[in-house]
Amino acid sequence: MVGLKEELLKSIWHAFTALDLDRSGKVSKSQLKASGVLSHNLCTVLNVPHDPVALEEHFRDDDEGPVSNQGYMPYLNKFILEKVQGNFDKVEFNRMCWTLCAKKNLSKSPLLISDEDAFKVWVIFNFLSEDKYPLIIVPEEIEYLLKKLTEAMGAGWQQEQFDHYKIALNTSREGLSAWELIDLIGSGQFSKGMDRQTVSMAINEVFNELILDVLKQGYMLKKGHKRKNWTERWFVLKPNIISYYVSEDLKDKKGDIILDGNCCVEALPDKDGKKCLFLIKCLDKSFEISASDKKKKQEWIQAIQTTVNLLRVGSPPPHKEARQKRKELRQKLLAEQEELERQMKELQTANENKQKELETVRKQLEAAAARAAEEEKKRLQTQVELQDRFSLELEREKMVRQKMEEQVAQKSSELEQYLQRVRELEEMYKQLQEALEDEKQARQDEETVRKLQARLLEEESAKRAELEKWHLQQQQTIQMTEAEKQELENQRMIKEQALQVAMQQLEQLELERKEALEQYEEVKKKLETAANKTKSWKDKVAHHEGLIRLIEPGSKNPHLITNWGPAAFTEAELKQRQKSWKGKKATSE
Repeated sequence: MVGLKEELLKSIWHAFTALDLDRSGKVSKSQLKASGVLSHNLCTVLNVPHDPVALEEHFRDDDEGPVSNQGYMPYLNKFILEKVQGNFDKVEFNRMCWTLCAKKNLSKSPLLISDEDAFKVWVIFNFLSEDKYPLIIVPEEIEYLLKKLTEAMGAGWQQEQFDHYKIALNTSREGLSAWELIDLIGSGQFSKGMDRQTVSMAINEVFNELILDVLKQGYMLKKGHKRKNWTERWFVLKPNIISYYVSEDLKDKKGDIILDGNCCVEALPDKDGKKCLFLIKCLDKSFEISASDKKKKQEWIQAIQTTVNLLRVGSPPPHKEARQKRKELRQKLLAEQEELERQMKELQTANENKQKELETVRKQLEAAAARAAEEEKKRLQTQVELQDRFSLELEREKMVRQKMEEQVAQKSSELEQYLQRVRELEEMYKQLQEALEDEKQARQDEETVRKLQARLLEEESAKRAELEKWHLQQQQTIQMTEAEKQELENQRMIKEQALQVAMQQLEQLELERKEALEQYEEVKKKLETAANKTKSWKDKVAHHEGLIRLIEPGSKNPHLITNWGPAAFTEAELKQRQKSWKGKKATSE
């Protein structure tokens, strides 16, 4: 509670000084009313019951008017700060104090940052400032803040530029006030080339880390405990809790995951179509969460595990621990510097005392020479001896002084080396972070290549299966072709047999034709003989009767001609034979 009280006092100090209230002096009636308003507002935002009677009793009236016998700050400590339990909104508290002091102290010149960003810089100043009043932020903390902002903006840190600024600052004062820090960041001196949105995002990121204790935040999928469905939520990791919201505006909070030293986090294999899974185990409940990719999954697991480890050992958040270490280092260096200055003053005092002693001895020697002229030689000799002795002592003192000056120079050199070593360690830490990022990117690239190889293997397997399918179809087609070939061969055999039968029939017909031709020749000869006989009869009849015409044998139709000569059958018989041949041919097929 002591650290919380000190943090509250810094913000209240700004509001208190803006009201022109003396911390331990007299308070007029108007100032008493203003202090009452301030007290009421503080009690409201800090969730502390307000007692206006206590304020009136604290500031009593006398003949000269309202006079504070104890001042406002003792009242603030006794009646407000000692009752604070920590169950209040820090941002709302700081915003109330900011409202009271910003209008009076904020620079009127245009800045490259908005009023909201100026408010966040003011809160960060209260966190990093020294625990003494009036509040200032020392150059080391200014450098730390500017480095954080530059890193958040993704720009390179200009150490030489800051060193020049630091030298100019050290020659005039110990540090900057809150309003001077706002002017420095708002002037863009250390953010050249960056737009307002980039600077604003960087200020918001540093504000979330240093003030709201946000160690990590981002969208992930969370599995429900009742319906077992997966829903996207905005997760915010803090030193002892993980809160999840509907969106990143943090307006609709859906729940909390309370962290302690008994919690643990472990990776889960992919299942149910969800990838990049991990499990957060607590005493009463477990939470299954799916990250967007393997990199995010590993970052969240490491961040949660680091938070749990800090809870186990009781350590503060990393940024608060780093701030405490920087403060202890400055106190140590300041103590060493004060010790060196003290030793130098002691040496200077001793040297002055020796000089006074020498002056006293010289006067004594002169007085002794004047009083005893007869002993001048003896005293002269004594004086020479004394001078020699004191010269030796003076030489010895000079050597001691020279030795001390060398020690001071050596200490200064060691101090500079120590500061250089601190800067080198910070640079090494930054390089290590970059190396880790490169390694993570390389692992991600390796995973991408591995997925590509796996996809190519799957495509090759699919192609091979398709080729085997085509080969099987080809085999089946070949088998079907052989079967068809065999069927065609059988048909060919049947047709050859039918052709042989037809040839045999044709030979039979040829024989029949030859017989018919022989018969025709015989009939022709008979007809010629009959014709000769008939001609002789015609001649006789024509000669004798003249009007009688004999009927000649034979058909009036033209004779049919075949490949083998004149046909021995009529056209009707030929058609009948063609019809018979076609029927036999159809039967054989």
